[in-house]
Amino acid sequence: MDGETREKIKKTVTEILEEADMNQMTEYKIRQIASKKLELDLSESKYKAYVRHVVNSFLEDLKAKQEAEEAEAVAGDQEFDDDGDLIICRLSDKRRVTIQDFRGKTLVSIREYYKKDGKELPSSKGISLTEEQWSALKKNIPNIEKAARKMES
Repeated sequence: MDGETREKIKKTVTEILEEADMNQMTEYKIRQIASKKLELDLSESKYKAYVRHVVNSFLEDLKAKQEAEEAEAVAGDQEFDDDGDLIICRLSDKRRVTIQDFRGKTLVSIREYYKKDGKELPSSKGISLTEEQWSALKKNIPNIEKAARKMES
């Protein structure tokens, strides 16, 4: 297949993908639509493989773009405390969950804070969990919820 044909196929398939409902579109449908537009039978194996390549490249680019947008949105929403620790959530005015680096270890810290000289500082009231401890707690959340519901009733 010559370079000009490849470029026409790529351009046509990309245009179709950009306008398509990605939940409904299939590679077969793309080939059919592109075949009609180009007046070329894209069901031949040499064309089929190239159309598949163009579709896969488009989807990879789309996924990378979406991931970059999500990362940018998350980065824009991040809040840090006075020590530079990432605040994941505020449980109340005085309690929060942060991610911090302490002596080379990443910790999930759930603790109370107090104000001193206009700064919010962590108190000794709280707990810091290593990644392994956090994983164990996270895995057992359903059991904790079940036990709490049982106690409430």
